[in-house]
Amino acid sequence: MFFKQVQQHGDNFSYVIADKDSREAAVVDSSFNAGKIMQILKENNLVLKYVINTHGHSDHIAGNPELRSILKAQILGYNYSRARFDIGVDDGDIIHVGKVLIKVIYTPGHTKDSISLLVGQKKLLTGDTLFVGECGRTDLPGGSSEEMYDSLNKIMKLHDTVQVFPGHDYGNARFSTIGAQKHSNYTLKPRSLEEFIQFMNEP
Repeated sequence: MFFKQVQQHGDNFSYVIADKDSREAAVVDSSFNAGKIMQILKENNLVLKYVINTHGHSDHIAGNPELRSILKAQILGYNYSRARFDIGVDDGDIIHVGKVLIKVIYTPGHTKDSISLLVGQKKLLTGDTLFVGECGRTDLPGGSSEEMYDSLNKIMKLHDTVQVFPGHDYGNARFSTIGAQKHSNYTLKPRSLEEFIQFMNEP
């Protein structure tokens, strides 16, 4: 499997995932990185099949029109997202990129359309649900601390060795693991739902 974290502009991460045999590729969260993404695809002789949105915020989907029009990629997004997509996905769906399997995990809380993506059972792309040392904010339209609580608990049930790749470079490292975040991320400290809602609402 080919896997590359891309950060060309600001703190937004994009990801290029590909099957080395078929050369099929997917991009997760094009962000403002379309130019760099196209360069990586060309250098590695990859054919872009999908652009997958972890959620519909503009800083994550800014490059979609360019990749769609130039490379004819199809946009995938959560079924009820208000952002433009060609193919809708739901919780538990499997996206095939060549022989690479990407499982969709519905993780609302930051937005109603937030998903995380489990790649080959080893790498979890969390968008704005979980960062290294932080979690996504819930005070924007469509946000919900209650849903974020459930989504984080769902993610934490994955194996400790699963690598966490967030949507932004907000922490002290570009990626982490589920196990490391359980021990070091203060937003994941054991709390009841009521305690978590109060915690998220604190100034």
